[in-house]
Amino acid sequence: MKADLIINASIIACCTGGEGAGIIENGYVAVKDGKIIALGEGNAPGDMEGYGTRIIDAAGKTVTPGLIDSHTHLIHGGSREKELPLKLKGVPYLEILKMGGGILSTVRNTRKASKEELKAKAEKSLDEMLLHGTTTVEAKSGYGLDFDNEIKCLEAALELNASHPIDIVSTYMGAHAVPEEFKGNTQGYIGFMCEKVMPYVKKNNLAEFMDVFCEEGVFSPEESRIIMQKGKEQGFKLKIHADEIIPLEGAELAGSMGAVSAEHLLAASDAGIAAMAEAGVTAVLLPGTSFYLMTGKYAEAGKMMKKGVRVAIATDYNPGTCPTENLQSIMTFACFGMKMTPEEIIKAMTINAAYAVDRASEIGSLEVGKKADIVIFDAPNLEYIVYHFGINHVNTVIKGGKTVVENGKIVKGQ
Repeated sequence: MKADLIINASIIACCTGGEGAGIIENGYVAVKDGKIIALGEGNAPGDMEGYGTRIIDAAGKTVTPGLIDSHTHLIHGGSREKELPLKLKGVPYLEILKMGGGILSTVRNTRKASKEELKAKAEKSLDEMLLHGTTTVEAKSGYGLDFDNEIKCLEAALELNASHPIDIVSTYMGAHAVPEEFKGNTQGYIGFMCEKVMPYVKKNNLAEFMDVFCEEGVFSPEESRIIMQKGKEQGFKLKIHADEIIPLEGAELAGSMGAVSAEHLLAASDAGIAAMAEAGVTAVLLPGTSFYLMTGKYAEAGKMMKKGVRVAIATDYNPGTCPTENLQSIMTFACFGMKMTPEEIIKAMTINAAYAVDRASEIGSLEVGKKADIVIFDAPNLEYIVYHFGINHVNTVIKGGKTVVENGKIVKGQ
């Protein structure tokens, strides 16, 4: 089936640039050959009514661009529910990591899993994402940490990108932690990544971006700069996990290195925010992680936006600190945790998130000529989606002009 014409939409959030979310009331969207060819208020022009093979009546519903989850750790083995008692006792994340839990626990499970097992697990997550309105996802490696297993994870993501409706943007994140075999030899591990793994990943087009966890007890700002510089020299676009737990001038580093995005940013300084604004770095904020870690602290989205920083919001889907694939739940956390409005939130999950994965010219907004990635929510407005939380509001998902979710169920063989 081909979704050629969406009519009678209660709200269309175009999510173009400028103030607000570009709201159209009682409108239509026309699609042909996988692209948006027209949209506007009121009834579609009469000559459009007849050419389509399918018309979708969106009366009482809200239409948005496909959601973009711009920060996930999609490919991993195992789960970490056994860490819940430690979290409830208030044991800090970095302490859990020192005890052999956290990332290193997932590394052990990921190394044990075959590529087919990792793909099967990730495919289930992709299906959940699609059902909840996500049409593009960034996927970081970082749970292999040796050559064979990092390559295994990146190959799994590449193969899923070819077989699943969701588009996957891959990021190499060997600098997620120092593996146990390099304990006490961080410099040796940095050399291994930069000299052996990165060249292979780049040569074989396994990742477009690279990322580094700049944090106390993981990689210092100086070490992070070396890793990012080596990645830049090899042709990777840059991302950085910055200032998540303590201020380490990670945001400043993102600005000076020309990173596409800096992510987490709970402890970002005013100088770091200014550096990001000046360099055009997109801030990818992860309120679900703040909620799940019970920190009581959220990134200062309002301050960043006032200072001119483009703000995106993502799940941080991972097995330890935010095990959810559902961007709709994250909308509610962004609203109540970071005081963002529904219009700010939808832009942060569409056009701003598209900037975070360097796809803003193709996706992220409903504009003539852009890819027809579209979500129809069974909700009368944006506010209702955020207000009525804990359920899935998605009725229909259109990916590249093809209906992939209909009446809340995945459509096979489209």
